[in-house]
Amino acid sequence: MTEKSSADNFPAGYEPAKVWTWEKGNGGQFANINRPIAGPTHDKPLQVGKHPLQLYSLGTPNGVKVTIMLEELLAAGHTGAEYDAWLIRIGEGDQFGSGFVDVNPNSKIPALMDHRPADGGAPVRLFESASIMVYLADKFGAFLSSDARVRAETMNWLFWQMGSAPFLGGGFGHFYAYAPMKIKYAIDRYAMEVKRQLDVLDRHLAANEFMAGKEYSVADMAIWPWYGRLALKDAYNDAGDFLSVDEYKNLQRWTKQIGERPAVQRGRMVNRTSGDLSEQLHERHDVADFDTKTADKLAKA
Repeated sequence: MTEKSSADNFPAGYEPAKVWTWEKGNGGQFANINRPIAGPTHDKPLQVGKHPLQLYSLGTPNGVKVTIMLEELLAAGHTGAEYDAWLIRIGEGDQFGSGFVDVNPNSKIPALMDHRPADGGAPVRLFESASIMVYLADKFGAFLSSDARVRAETMNWLFWQMGSAPFLGGGFGHFYAYAPMKIKYAIDRYAMEVKRQLDVLDRHLAANEFMAGKEYSVADMAIWPWYGRLALKDAYNDAGDFLSVDEYKNLQRWTKQIGERPAVQRGRMVNRTSGDLSEQLHERHDVADFDTKTADKLAKA
């Protein structure tokens, strides 16, 4: 094995220290919220609305997974899934407020409180999007089959998404769109893995209508905000063209099919703070809010 000189490192001459120390401000676009320690930075209780389910989130892919599911549950007639969705502005550090940290000690969105759990006992806190989705699926008996094989396949793909998407958000997306400099090695490394993931999806969807076969499930709801958004060329600036997403025909078919569902269209609006103002519903407390409280209407009020 050829020994490499530190002159070949980036930046040239860089060598890792024996003990890593935090350089405040390192982290590109999100440097102001990155830190190597947990816990709250300020005292701020969470607001609580009128519904049993209280969601604290932002319209990122991980947040959208849960709002899509809640809207799908309501569309399927599960009235107990009515919810209040409170906006957590992660760029401003809301996730480090004491109330939010009490619900999610990892300070990441989404977080959910169920104030009326099925056993009638104390409120249940939920964090990590897959945990929230499985909890809701079990509570309402929807979108997660009781058939052992279908359920296993659904869980396979749900946890595939949880393990794979960090390459998109934490890896490819960071180095391609958010890092303070373009590093060819990092972009090539992550682009290769994202392309492989897209091919995994495309091959699977060639033989399956939905991720778990014939049934629309929590797996579709979890994967669509990440990979569907990329397939729609709506992620990381021009990343869709960079990754040639049009070549994944089966993924494109599935993406369009899921995106046409009214509950998906509503769910992707909730807690959204970017894009078309008419598609931003910063907070959701009632179904009528979609017609009366989008950002464009509030701006005119």
